[in-house]
Amino acid sequence: MTKQQAAAPSAQAPTIPELWTMAEVAKTLGRTRAGVDKLRARDPQFPKPLKDGTDRRSRIYFVRQEIEAYLAARLAAREVAA
Repeated sequence: MTKQQAAAPSAQAPTIPELWTMAEVAKTLGRTRAGVDKLRARDPQFPKPLKDGTDRRSRIYFVRQEIEAYLAARLAAREVAA
């Protein structure tokens, strides 16, 4: 086995998505955390979060790729409408 083969990830290994906190999503979108909450309530297309626990105050995370895809779709829709 060569060094490249040893370093290459297995084709069958699942990829773990990068998770963003609410603060990271807010910073990316240029909104406050409350602004992101309002956007989540208003837009059914906004990505659903992953909750870390069952408590109401448990931290939530968003999949980075889903947030980026959401933004790309919004940009594409804006260009079509223009």
